[in-house]
Amino acid sequence: MAGFDNEHQTEALPGALPQGQNNPQQCPYGLYAEQLSGTAFTAPRAANQRTWFYRIRPSVCHQPFVRLDTPRVLRNFDVMHANAACEATPNQLRWSPFEVPAADAAPVDFVQGLHTVAGTGDPALRQGLAIYVYALNAPMRDKAFYNADADFLIVLQQGRLRIQTEMGMIQAEPHEIVVIPKGIRYAVTPLDGPSRGYILETFSGHWELPELGPIGANGLAHPRDFLYPTAHYVDTEAPWNVVGKFQGQLFTTTQHCPFDVVAWHGNLAPFKYDLRRFQAINSVSYDHPDPSIFTVLTVRSNTPGTAVADFVYFPSRWTVADHTFRPPWFHRNCMTEFMGLIAGQYDAKAEGFLPGGASLHSCMTAHGPDRATFELASTAPLAPHYVASAAFMFETCYTLALSKWALDPALPGGRVLQRQYYQCWSGLERRFRPDQR
Repeated sequence: MAGFDNEHQTEALPGALPQGQNNPQQCPYGLYAEQLSGTAFTAPRAANQRTWFYRIRPSVCHQPFVRLDTPRVLRNFDVMHANAACEATPNQLRWSPFEVPAADAAPVDFVQGLHTVAGTGDPALRQGLAIYVYALNAPMRDKAFYNADADFLIVLQQGRLRIQTEMGMIQAEPHEIVVIPKGIRYAVTPLDGPSRGYILETFSGHWELPELGPIGANGLAHPRDFLYPTAHYVDTEAPWNVVGKFQGQLFTTTQHCPFDVVAWHGNLAPFKYDLRRFQAINSVSYDHPDPSIFTVLTVRSNTPGTAVADFVYFPSRWTVADHTFRPPWFHRNCMTEFMGLIAGQYDAKAEGFLPGGASLHSCMTAHGPDRATFELASTAPLAPHYVASAAFMFETCYTLALSKWALDPALPGGRVLQRQYYQCWSGLERRFRPDQR
């Protein structure tokens, strides 16, 4: 990940990592050397990402890929606006908590439980992004997944996950995020029964820490808190099914177990981050600061200061600003904002925005606190107040199209679009009094 200056190395057997060169004539233990490149070979040093694997068999040993037949709209990963399965709307949108399959229902694994909500662009041109929710109740058995189109940023909302990757194991829980760069193969196992969360897929660039500017050296997310897996290998010749996402479509092949990496070194690897370690910055005088002060990770665009995507986290925190309307103000934004709630209550909404649900406010679509929140915040005593919340935002400079699954309750999958969401602002009364200051 750019901006971390981390070169990781780990081995599951002593001496498995070659010393002094990456691709020796003969690797220790009879292993094969294989490089995974996340950037062009000639990318600048600060942005260049690659990892060397030392594995039992190289990834090239597999049967031909065949298209995985996924005719249902909820399996559609094509998020281009020209796609007939997508629809654009400037309306404010909000969803009740997305349904999770019951523990005793038909098994649904991570790949089967991905539902496209919105997106734009073209992965073939490395431009754009997509937003998903996942809901699963079963592990991926002898099955791995990789994404050739983009990185996945996974926000866990319900249930712990064990993610077996080529680099090793990651165990994550709600209030943590996991980033898996494109190309890396992994398998997901729920540890607490049915699980649910959100995913942001970015077709261009990689996630990095935002610049700190006048905040200084010690605010927001700290590099030391990002955790990477250690080498862990599986030695078996039993056949595995590998599902790949390529240009918005799914393909499958059969091969040996993809988790046979005995050692690796490099700076391209999956990682997790505990959002509870985020060092929030806030106002101690007056006014509500811009939400950019809550940025955990960013994917830069070619326009300085404008992100392809920001991952923004609104943690539990004290609010103490004086003579100030403390919740987020009414606004229209050149960016598009998709919000989810991990736990607690978001300080801009009195009701309706629930853990496991989501909202979408598109470019230049007005939004802000509902009537109940406005009335309360306008008259509340301005004493120190603790906001108990764990909300996040996927923010992007792109405008998004919505999948038919996200908009049509008749389609299977269990989501509830709150069609009366706009009415939460209808009670805002005319308050203008020209004869009173």
